[in-house]
Amino acid sequence: MDNPIVVAVDAMGGDFAPRSAVTGAWNAVNAGARAILVGDRDRIRAELRRLAPEDAVAELGDRLAIEHAEEVVAMEEPPAMVAKKRRSSLRICARLVREGRAQALVTAGNTGAAMIAAKTVIGAIPGVDRPALAGVFPTRQGRTVVLDVGANLNAKVRHLRQFAVMGHFYAQEIIGTPAPRIGLMSVGEEESKGTDLLREVYRVLQTTGLNFVGNVEGRDLFRGTVDVIVCDGFVGNVMLKSSESLVLFVERLLQHELRRGLRTRLGAWLARPAFERFRQRLDWSEYGAAPLLGVRGGCFIGHGRSGAKAVRNAIRGAMEFCAAQLHVKIERKVAELHAQEERLLGSRSTP
Repeated sequence: MDNPIVVAVDAMGGDFAPRSAVTGAWNAVNAGARAILVGDRDRIRAELRRLAPEDAVAELGDRLAIEHAEEVVAMEEPPAMVAKKRRSSLRICARLVREGRAQALVTAGNTGAAMIAAKTVIGAIPGVDRPALAGVFPTRQGRTVVLDVGANLNAKVRHLRQFAVMGHFYAQEIIGTPAPRIGLMSVGEEESKGTDLLREVYRVLQTTGLNFVGNVEGRDLFRGTVDVIVCDGFVGNVMLKSSESLVLFVERLLQHELRRGLRTRLGAWLARPAFERFRQRLDWSEYGAAPLLGVRGGCFIGHGRSGAKAVRNAIRGAMEFCAAQLHVKIERKVAELHAQEERLLGSRSTP
């Protein structure tokens, strides 16, 4: 891309706003990023003064800008409030992307409101009915993309096909998997297993030209059996929340067992490098935020508890997404599949 990539950061979103968002953006900008902090101007400037002298902030120039927003969509508010609060930090972030002043937005705020703002303000890719949240899970071999992980609790056949297309390009362009293997989450590996909907999705995915390898089960999530897992948002969110809980359980169980005696404490001290690598692979803040795929720009939605590290990594992920022109590639493939469908329907109607 000829123009520099700019990320609009919702400084007022999340449990630790604006401190975590401002600190994360500051760290990202000092590593080479460009960002616009959107929110209460006075509170943002106060956080910047805490991080560095005013002349050091001024030296960054337009690499770190501030866009004032008088309103905030709080976590406990209904997502639809983003339509009423037109001067909210989240809605202004989306507007900056629509206007081309930023290429992506990052927020740790109200997830539902972020999805509404992305679809209604930035706009969905033509041919994508429902944008989907993509979660990245660590596996023995690398990483697996799961979508949807919460944006669409109910999905039709065409939606799941679109999820497969979007997951394919995310795995290929961002994770670096040349020919992503795509699996459909079901209750058995056989084509005949699952609901009527899943059996129809199985048939449709076989015709997409993607590397669809068949059904997968819950046990395949961390095995690296496939690179992309397609499911509706209800199933995906259950997997996501269960995984988060399991990680915390394993960490606390290990800590408890390793502190039980002198020998185990000594062993833990000797194994510290391995435990640190283990922690990093399971740490959700290493991934930063989940991308909302299917909108005409980047939209990354982080955990409400996101700290500065997660925000910094989310900005990095947003820049990679924009550099790869992912939304353009998704749009082309979806258009190709629609054209394929129309040709098929035309041939069926011809006497």
